[in-house]
Amino acid sequence: MSDLSRVDKIVADYKEQKTPLIYILKDVQAEYGHLNDEVLTNVAKATNIPLSEVYGVATFYSLFTTEQKGKHIVRCCNNAPCHVKKSKDVLNKIKEYLGIEVGETTPDNVFTLEFTSCLGLCAVAPVMMIDDEVYGNLTPEKAVAILKDYKLKGVSNA
Repeated sequence: MSDLSRVDKIVADYKEQKTPLIYILKDVQAEYGHLNDEVLTNVAKATNIPLSEVYGVATFYSLFTTEQKGKHIVRCCNNAPCHVKKSKDVLNKIKEYLGIEVGETTPDNVFTLEFTSCLGLCAVAPVMMIDDEVYGNLTPEKAVAILKDYKLKGVSNA
């Protein structure tokens, strides 16, 4: 990741903000996909904010990631209502289909699998979220069919 010139442009866009760091990190992550050490160091230099503070914000908020993730983030709810409705079966089938564990990314960088707390859709449990799209009333088979659709869309858009 040698071309970090876009970091300077993003920082400049927020010069008039009183506390722009979260906005800057949000935009930088959207640009680069994650906030690795090189990017965070460049943000610190461009903003004149100590690296420790930049790193602290980047690692405190769950919406930021310091590691590269897949094109699609699959979040499986692990709260009680989903658990009671057999979300574990759904999760196990997803892990089997993707060939990864929670917290891992597929070798082709298409999917990252994560846990999430309640998505507020207990009435349609079990639930998963892919990127910003929520899917409820899941069965193991339905979850895999949804993932296959994402994979097909990714291939056809490539």
